[in-house]
Amino acid sequence: MSEWDIKKLHILRTLREQGTVTATAEVLMMTPSAVSQQLSNLARQLGVTLLEAHGRRVRLTDAAHLVLRHAEAVFAQLERADAELAGYLQGEAGEVRVGAFSTAVAALVVPAVQQLRRSHPALEVRVREAEAAEAYELLSAGAVDLALSLAAHAPSARDPKFALLPLLTDPLDVALPAGHPLAAEPGLRLADLAHEPWIFGGSGPWSEITTAACEAAGFVPEQAHSAAGWTAILAMVEAGMGVALVPRMAAAERRAGVVTRILSADQPRRHVVAAVRRGAEEGPAVARVLAALREVAGARAA
Repeated sequence: MSEWDIKKLHILRTLREQGTVTATAEVLMMTPSAVSQQLSNLARQLGVTLLEAHGRRVRLTDAAHLVLRHAEAVFAQLERADAELAGYLQGEAGEVRVGAFSTAVAALVVPAVQQLRRSHPALEVRVREAEAAEAYELLSAGAVDLALSLAAHAPSARDPKFALLPLLTDPLDVALPAGHPLAAEPGLRLADLAHEPWIFGGSGPWSEITTAACEAAGFVPEQAHSAAGWTAILAMVEAGMGVALVPRMAAAERRAGVVTRILSADQPRRHVVAAVRRGAEEGPAVARVLAALREVAGARAA
């Protein structure tokens, strides 16, 4: 029987996700030579070729993909085993590491942590701010136990590594300078702002969300200024430099010189999801954090 080494299988899976030995080594905090050596040892143990040269890079062979297809079931079962062992503590103690994008940290994670401190003081939640793509890399690498992201940037629900759990539908409102001619316009629609200068990030989720919402309303937004943080975006709106879509979760960032209008006719929105490694959702500590996040999300939706 072939020897299946869990640690080496994890390295192989990470290589499939990262694409290069160098990137794999960075994620796993190993040297590239150590990654190559571990994978060579795994190939000898299994008796198959796992990697083949592809230009200056390597790619996984069909045998490697076959191995990983079976390994996913092993990883999921090990997560369930960890969850069952943690069950001895009934989720009353332990540590859960959460990776989340910035507005989710403030609007969902922090209130959930405050709630858990009162109800389960021995349960420690460690928070790490991370954008959508990075959150899933951290989750896959085992650097966090739970990731909060946007559904538009989540892995496929068919991905065997993750379990996805919907948390919140977050409406998008439009922010205008207080003295803008349309600030008090009844029945304001997104299309009414087609000729306005827009402020949104140059790349990443928020750029895509703003562009998609405007295109659904029949126009392509003219990006006058680029910023990623809500403090900077709303400061520019307040200064009359443009308009912006703002998630309702970012309400704490609102400014006195900015009017926020609900686009009831358009109702653009984004969907916030939580993800865990498949099988880990059965762990009591993770389940308690998820329950607290759902409670906070439910209160916000109400």
